[in-house]
Amino acid sequence: MSAQVIDGRACARALEDTLTGEVARLRGDGLGIGLATVMVGEDYSSVAYERRLQRLAARLGVPYLPHRLPQSAAESDVVSLVERLNADARVSGSLVLRPLPAPIDESVVFRAIDPRKDIEAVHPENAGLLALGRPRFVPSTAASCFHLLDSWLDSVGEDRADFYHRALIVVVGRSNNVGKPAISLGYERQATVQSVDEWADRTTGIGRHTRWADVLIVAAGKAGLIKAEHVSENAVVIDVGINPQLGADGEVHMVGDVDHASVAPRVRALTPVPGGVGPVTDVWLLRNAVRAARLQAGDAVSDFPATLLETS
Repeated sequence: MSAQVIDGRACARALEDTLTGEVARLRGDGLGIGLATVMVGEDYSSVAYERRLQRLAARLGVPYLPHRLPQSAAESDVVSLVERLNADARVSGSLVLRPLPAPIDESVVFRAIDPRKDIEAVHPENAGLLALGRPRFVPSTAASCFHLLDSWLDSVGEDRADFYHRALIVVVGRSNNVGKPAISLGYERQATVQSVDEWADRTTGIGRHTRWADVLIVAAGKAGLIKAEHVSENAVVIDVGINPQLGADGEVHMVGDVDHASVAPRVRALTPVPGGVGPVTDVWLLRNAVRAARLQAGDAVSDFPATLLETS
């Protein structure tokens, strides 16, 4: 029996429909919104992400200001651009696209972002608020993982609270933008959470940990890391991986961190790549830009929460 596919595109469309109304209300209240991105170099995944954001922003009627710097840009050049965006009234949300080329220290760049415009919560202030369970913004990829999980639980008639209270969530990968925020969101739902990374794969074997997972969130950045022997039969698997690979047809294709061919026949549900986490991530980022516009205007945002857990 093959796993149920968790359709990220359908989930993203529903979220986008809601967001369209939020953007209209924002405009009706006389408030502006704008998204700015900063890319250094020409990373393939970042270029593709920028292109998707541009299309989504156009559909929503949100002004989008992409900025590119050459691979040779100095750290001071990136910081200077970020500071200009902080002062730009047209911009409600700023995003610095990863990866940044060496020797740029991304922590220095992230500290330069105005926390009120930091829609991916990479500034230490926002990362701390998230860890304390009081997020100003939730990083879009981690938020999307749990939005997909929540939506899937609703679709199969599972009570969210009951499921999470008895679930073991194993997060593979400890990045600041996905793995660590996902851990915090698991705690927020009162689940038991375990974190592993590539060192478990190199030492004790990653399956020793992942085989016990009721929910397996894989964000390791390593194509095909998780195979059938690494999962339990009733697991729900969220594949965050987006790894460009050259196919036999000579075209570049995106593949996940999960070996779908071997895992799908074994688990309960699985997100595809592409078409899983990615589409929801795009919409959630724009959702954060709307929230940022409200915050910068001094509006109460209790009716537009950082996560959707409060609305369940």
